[in-house]
Amino acid sequence: MKRTMKKVVAVVLAAVFVMSFAVAAVAASDTIKVGVLAPLTGAVAQYGNAVNNGVQMYFEELNAKGGINGKQVELVTYDEEGDPVKAVTGYNYLMDEGVVAIIGDVTTAPTKAVVAESQADGTPMITASATAEDVTCQLNEDGSVAAVYENMFRSCFIDPFQGSKMAAFAKEQMGAKTAAVLYNTGSDYSVGLTKAFEATAAEQGLEVVAVEGYADGAVDFQSQLTNIAAKAPDVLFVPDYYSVIALVAQQAQSAGVKATMLGADGWDSVLGVVTDSTLLEGAYYCSGYSTEDTREEVQTFVANFKAKFGADPDMFAAQGYDAAMIMAAAIEKAEASGAKAGSDDYRQAIIDAMKATDMDCVTGHVTFNEYNNPEKTAAIINITGGAAKYWGNY
Repeated sequence: MKRTMKKVVAVVLAAVFVMSFAVAAVAASDTIKVGVLAPLTGAVAQYGNAVNNGVQMYFEELNAKGGINGKQVELVTYDEEGDPVKAVTGYNYLMDEGVVAIIGDVTTAPTKAVVAESQADGTPMITASATAEDVTCQLNEDGSVAAVYENMFRSCFIDPFQGSKMAAFAKEQMGAKTAAVLYNTGSDYSVGLTKAFEATAAEQGLEVVAVEGYADGAVDFQSQLTNIAAKAPDVLFVPDYYSVIALVAQQAQSAGVKATMLGADGWDSVLGVVTDSTLLEGAYYCSGYSTEDTREEVQTFVANFKAKFGADPDMFAAQGYDAAMIMAAAIEKAEASGAKAGSDDYRQAIIDAMKATDMDCVTGHVTFNEYNNPEKTAAIINITGGAAKYWGNY
């Protein structure tokens, strides 16, 4: 009798185990894991949190509508603190967690650190904000493209585009005749923007009368700004991130710089950290989008974001939302292909679908060129009356 009871118990336990395993398998098959790699703490956390908010909002909306082919998307997020080494650690963590694709990283250096790892694995990736040219392709010493990283995309425009755009804007729209540049010699982002600005300035007939550099992490720019003030340029191009711009703006005034300051997308959110907004009065910078753009896609996004987070979304949130939209559409096509999630065929199906992207997003209509960079216009932002105002697309 006892033996019979033991057998019955054993059979029941085995059945429960099998059923539990089956339920877990079904649950797993009903979920698609997508990784998010971003600096949520540290010096550039403002960018990382903005991107992450945009990504999360998109997938929450998508899941509420039924997800992707009936499957819910589970986001697995890793805070790399803006550090390239931690970004690689984060990439490996996300892969161990079974993500099928990654949205990230956010700034240039960590993104480039992850590229080699993701290229070897064939992991589909899209960055919302890493703008250096060599994020999506390998460059030769002369700046020409040696190879394209087939798995790496972005929803933002690239550094050369921004630098060139602002030089042309200064000449064509502002009527500037002379310019100066103050840049970070230790930042790929800043160096790339500077090279493009100088090249286009030469083409446009905009004379660059001073080029001053500073080391990464510098907080004192007085000597460089004094040299620039002596040249009395019409415009001063400072391609760096918002925390640096706030310091430069304050020190430029005391150095006697009268030039109109120009910048790029790293300026976004600068009014949130500068001590006195009048220090940046009249400045222009290019951005991925503006909340004042009247397109329906923009206004719907802004309204929903503000309702959720209680604040207007900046460019990084918008580009994060777009990156999520592009990635989700590509995953949907991979799911429809019948390939097994996580397989080489599945990853390639995502990559192929991303290459074929042709869709209206918050920051504009997005298609990709042969270098996996989006082709779209830039929004020009003018700081006036203590606010960042939309000048228009250029």
